[in-house]
Amino acid sequence: NQIWGLKISPYQTLPNRLRIPPPAPCQLTPPINASLYGRSNSWQTRPPSHLLAPPNTAPSRRRTPPAALSFLLPSCKSRIARCLFRFGLCQYSKMGDPSERNGHGALTRVLFCGPYWPASTNYTREYLQDYPFIQVDEVGLEQVPDVIHSYHICVVKNKRIDSDIIAKATQMKIIMQYGVGLEGVDVNAATEHKIKVARIPGSTTGNAVSCAEMAIYLTLGILRKQKEMDTAVNRKDLGVPVGDTLFGKTILILGFGAIGIEVAKRLRPFGVKILATKRNWSSDTLPSYVDELVDKKGGPEDMYEFAGEANIVIACMTLTSETIGIVDHKFVSSMKKGSYLVNIARGRLLDYKAVFDHLESGHLAGLGIDVAWMEPFDPEDPVLKFPNVILTPHVAGVTEYSYRTMAKSVGDTALQLHLGEAFTEVEFVN
Repeated sequence: NQIWGLKISPYQTLPNRLRIPPPAPCQLTPPINASLYGRSNSWQTRPPSHLLAPPNTAPSRRRTPPAALSFLLPSCKSRIARCLFRFGLCQYSKMGDPSERNGHGALTRVLFCGPYWPASTNYTREYLQDYPFIQVDEVGLEQVPDVIHSYHICVVKNKRIDSDIIAKATQMKIIMQYGVGLEGVDVNAATEHKIKVARIPGSTTGNAVSCAEMAIYLTLGILRKQKEMDTAVNRKDLGVPVGDTLFGKTILILGFGAIGIEVAKRLRPFGVKILATKRNWSSDTLPSYVDELVDKKGGPEDMYEFAGEANIVIACMTLTSETIGIVDHKFVSSMKKGSYLVNIARGRLLDYKAVFDHLESGHLAGLGIDVAWMEPFDPEDPVLKFPNVILTPHVAGVTEYSYRTMAKSVGDTALQLHLGEAFTEVEFVN
């Protein structure tokens, strides 16, 4: 009753031992924000309880492939073993744990840093709930330095993991950020301590798609004067305010990476002219049909000229030491009087005083931001007093579609680390 170091569950008798029991209704996990893109995938199903492993089975320790399955690649073997375990058709034998080969003891531990974006932790726990050898914890920001020495994977949310904290991460193997960007990680310090730093590609997880939809939402919101519409409803007014259309506008996309590409795709049907800036237009990450998406391409040196042509500027740039405050007085002054500014990337791309002054003078007709200079944002901040400003709480990438997919990326990375497999869900930067 043991195959490949796995004990077969006694649910069925030979010769149909691997037959799956009759189907039962699936349990549905309700979504958070549901992105229209991939909506059919936004409801995640879990196997019925009778297909899961019995509650009192002890975790296994070793997987030794039999000669009959030796033709399979190692990665295939471990995936089959995972499937058998997940559906209750086997349990691990107590002959040694794969984690011991990596020096992790009985568990591989994953640490989420900070209380914000709770779905990231919750969805990762859900994804890994049938794998008791992976432990997922979340701690407050002030606790991270005291506990990080006990973890093998660190998932950054809104705390910067600097060199002092990294020096304490004595068992750490991988640091990653939930979402796009790695501004929360000191990559050089991690490299010095032989810790790999990984990014989750936004183009494959739905993050770029979700952020692009939010860019459209904010753009329409400031054009149609969302705050004033709310006021009109409360006052029982009709027919006010008079908004504007996207049709016929010229839009500048600052930063034509994964998010910028998805924004352009969604803007095209509105009948707009699209300008875009990018450091390297010969990049192999660009789609072959890029010329159909963009009417005018330029580099960073063209951003001021393009700003003078655009009615709407959408910031999609990565935050680096070079791009902090790049939307400054010079840039905003270059924009047309009465133009609009949208930011769904990082708050510090915008110079606060420059934006405030141009809103106050009327040079900017509206501001739509999902990210702020300081987060969480102060609800009493003077910039929110303007009727033409819309702020959302950093949720552009927080959709059922993107968060479930990113939870899978984190979960699979933890499983691959535990089992000594090649990593398939992330890109390493060091």
